[in-house]
Formats: sequence, C-alpha cells, structure tokens
Amino acid sequence: MSEYLIVSLGAIFGACSRYYLSRLAAKTLGPVFPYGTLIINVTGSLIVGFFLVYASERVLLDPRWRLLVVVGFCGAFTTFSSYAFETMAYFEQGQWHLMLTNVLTNNLLCLAAALGGMALARVL
Repeated sequence: MSEYLIVSLGAIFGACSRYYLSRLAAKTLGPVFPYGTLIINVTGSLIVGFFLVYASERVLLDPRWRLLVVVGFCGAFTTFSSYAFETMAYFEQGQWHLMLTNVLTNNLLCLAAALGGMALARVL
C-alpha cells in the first residue's frame, strides 16, 4: 500500500475524531473554555508518546504503522502531540537547553503567530 494512502487513511480518522470530540466536549462541558482542544492535545500526546515507545522499544512494529498512527491519525488529530513527545525526549535525554528552547520557541512563536493572524484578519 502506498505510504501516502496509509497517511491519508490515518488522517481521515484523526480529523473525524477531532471534530467529533470537539463538538462533544463543547456540548458536554460548555463553549467558554476550549476543553475539546485541551482533551485532544493531551490525548494525542498520550497516543504519540505511548505508540512511538511501544512500537520501537517493545514490539518493533512495521514502520508503516508509524505513518498510519503518528503521521496520519495524530497529525490530523493534533500537532501538539509531536511537540510534547519531542520535548519529553529532550527531558529524558537530559538535554535541558534544547527542552527549554523547544518549549519557549513553540509556545511564544505560535502564540505570537496566532495573535498576528488575528490582527491581520481584523485589518483585512
């Protein structure tokens, strides 16, 4: 099966899951705080952290499973999961400088970009 098809199949399920959980959380918990996004980001981080370690250290799965689950599903479900896993990998390796740099740059730059995009949308 083509690698692109594998990624695409995972992405379909990831995107649909994100949409479903976002709506369910807003309906159940209310729309004041983005609980859906928080739940999705935490869940995606858990999935990536679990899957990458399990698939590479415990059972040595075919690399196409990583394409399906991590790149496809979690990539469409959330991108925060990759950030969280990479940051914790630096932590486990004792690379404090890289961990701190990753946390600060991702958070500050993404927040600044969101603010910039919001401002741009209001100007146009």
